Amino acid sequence: MTRPRLGPSSRENRGQWVRLRTLTMLRWMAVMGQLLALTVADRYLGLGFNIGLAYLVVGASVISNLMAAFLFPENKRLSETEAMLTLLFDIAQLAVLLYLTGGLNNPFALLMLAPVTISASILSLRRTVFLGVMAVGLISLLALWHEPLRFADGSILRVPELFAFGFWLAIVIGVTFLAFYARQVAQEIETMGDALLAAQMALEREQKLTDLGGVVAAAAHELGTPLATIKLVSAELASELRDRPELLEDAQLIRQQADRCRDILRSMGRAGKDDKQLRQAPIEAILREAAEPHADRGRAIVFVMQPGAGDPPRQPVIARRPEVIHGLRNLIQNAVDFAQARVWVAADWDARVIRLRIIDDGKGFDSQVIPRIGEPFVRPRRSRGARTDRPGYDGMGLGLFIAKTLLERSGARLEFGNCDAFPADLRATVPDPPETCGAQVILTWLRPQIETTDTGSLGPNQPIDG
Repeated sequence: MTRPRLGPSSRENRGQWVRLRTLTMLRWMAVMGQLLALTVADRYLGLGFNIGLAYLVVGASVISNLMAAFLFPENKRLSETEAMLTLLFDIAQLAVLLYLTGGLNNPFALLMLAPVTISASILSLRRTVFLGVMAVGLISLLALWHEPLRFADGSILRVPELFAFGFWLAIVIGVTFLAFYARQVAQEIETMGDALLAAQMALEREQKLTDLGGVVAAAAHELGTPLATIKLVSAELASELRDRPELLEDAQLIRQQADRCRDILRSMGRAGKDDKQLRQAPIEAILREAAEPHADRGRAIVFVMQPGAGDPPRQPVIARRPEVIHGLRNLIQNAVDFAQARVWVAADWDARVIRLRIIDDGKGFDSQVIPRIGEPFVRPRRSRGARTDRPGYDGMGLGLFIAKTLLERSGARLEFGNCDAFPADLRATVPDPPETCGAQVILTWLRPQIETTDTGSLGPNQPIDG
């Protein structure tokens, strides 16, 4: 099953996520604010400026919004270029309005940050840098050339040069910082969304496989009787048609195909029907099922079951939940990937908790990666030697993220780290224990979170309807 391309590749079309209506609504808010500010400054504060030309500049935004409403459908989504041009228009319109109303002497020059911040959230880095450079360039020009604001007595409103320079510098730094911050937050939210989608897809796939196993097992059970009847009848026909070889061959073919159907169903479904046996199992059976796809990859997987002191040796029976199996499978896969020869899967329990340890004899987690394990799309820096040892290993961290997300959903608490010395409690249990080991993942559940208390009979098999 090929995983869909998630993560960085999906960010290439971020501009197409934005509706034109979203940007026009923001522009309508800007228009109302600009009209209110112009009216208050002209009529109540007594500031003199070219009010007619300023209203005309605001009217350009109104006309642009009206044209967008009439020419495009309400659900129109913008391409990257269209979104960039829309925000560039907003920057230019605000710059012209500031030019007519005092330049950086106008405190509303701070609004130049808004289009660049929006761009950082929805557009590519190249287009965001372009809009940021345009905003900084226009702000710098406005600091040098602008129409002054005048009081009623004709005097010019001026702020001290040091304050004007500080205001310019604050806007330039604000454009850079807010754009970087908005872009980082947007990327982290998007990356987490992609990773959660991948985790959901993995869980759905595991659930489908679980459901399919029950359906196939039920089919194998239900078809067993008719296939046995076909085989019996074909054998009797074959014995009665020995003197008619042209029909004997057909009867033998029927018997062979019935045997083939039986073998196919037997290979597809190993258990009974969808009864309680498929929904719960001892913890060792769950661990072996999770490790089964990696059992033949050249590393020995050693299972150790250890009841706590004073506890009965009977293993906890836990719910056979798809998220638990898939999460454990990912952790075991990671251990097998990095192990040199052996992986230990050790479970111990007491009256309160169930603890699971997955240990390998590899080189362990990279120290710089341990704090970030469980984050999606982690690309650790790897030495040239590491790349030679593991050619072709992607190292995106998505598998560990999926495992951590799914297992935490089941109530598990996960700890990732390295073990300098092989655990002493396992040393007396496993054959030929090593002195040191590599990576170690510890999972801890409270028993009520994962253990099933339904230990009654499996119940009768139910026939398949239809």
